[in-house]
Amino acid sequence: MKAKGFTLLEVLVALVVLSLVMAGVMSFTARNTMNTQYLRDRTLAHWVAMNELARLQLEDKFPQEGTSEGEASMARRIWFWRIKVESTPNEDVRRLFIEVSAEEGFEQGTSSLFAYVGKPPVIETGGTIPGGSGPPG
Repeated sequence: MKAKGFTLLEVLVALVVLSLVMAGVMSFTARNTMNTQYLRDRTLAHWVAMNELARLQLEDKFPQEGTSEGEASMARRIWFWRIKVESTPNEDVRRLFIEVSAEEGFEQGTSSLFAYVGKPPVIETGGTIPGGSGPPG
């Protein structure tokens, strides 16, 4: 009567094939996890840049040319931002370059944003409200 089952060589070949498949699956999972973290960081950094742009727009003053730096907190992390304000051919418009990084030295920028900000309108006081019947207040 012949014994039934696998030979030692067949078991070893099956283990080698299984280990190669598992190594490929682990590599794919690791790359997918790193990509997910990268996309999360890019999204959060972009939100920080958009928040800084909104802050500048809400200040209601025309940004001066030059560079400013600071930090902001988002998603329980500290993000470092740098805003470079440049003039444009139109003297009532400034060009902003906002760069956000998870590291203070900005060696590896995580996100950047270009925007244009116009000079806020001048509101005269003591006049009448358009369509109104007298001074405001």
